[in-house]
Amino acid sequence: MLSVASQLGKRIAYLRLKKGWSQLTLAIEAQINKNYLSDLERGRRNPSLVILSRLAAVFEMDLAELLKGITVYE
Repeated sequence: MLSVASQLGKRIAYLRLKKGWSQLTLAIEAQINKNYLSDLERGRRNPSLVILSRLAAVFEMDLAELLKGITVYE
């Protein structure tokens, strides 16, 4: 099973590619560092709510939709 961070990273990468955007384009739009975004997509970072809300806004969705399909395992 994938960690929450890995699931989120895959979700962000999927949404980015669906828009046809590069990591640099998304990073600029969301006002985050490209290297941070790269780590985020690889599941190496745990973003703050501020970062998540910026990403959701750029993708024109709410936080719930951004997190859709991500499951937490205990």
